[in-house]
Amino acid sequence: QVQLVESGGGLVQAGGSLRLSCAASGRTFSSYAMGWFRQAPGKEREFVAAISWNGGRRYFADSVKGRSTISRDNAKNTVTLQMNSLKPEDTAIYYCAAAQNEYATMLTRDYKSWGQGTQVTVSS
Repeated sequence: QVQLVESGGGLVQAGGSLRLSCAASGRTFSSYAMGWFRQAPGKEREFVAAISWNGGRRYFADSVKGRSTISRDNAKNTVTLQMNSLKPEDTAIYYCAAAQNEYATMLTRDYKSWGQGTQVTVSS
């Protein structure tokens, strides 16, 4: 089992930036891919970004592509999501998740372990 703890959320003005971090413990961190998802009030949880076990593959949702980056540090067991040019529609609870294997995927069902989430609020 993997335990995940997110940090870095908060309130930011439109056009600003946030850096979300996720610390993992449990299974060997380099043995699985990591993803970020988000859920806005009244909406389904949706994919944001994912990174394979060694960072060799990265995927982004169209809604954040070009203004977000995802990285991981296998020595520190952390994954980071940098979001720039934030928009009010980015407001949501952001969750990091650990995949079942080393391959990055955009599918919620492929992620076994989830953090408790961190709130991101973007004001207009």
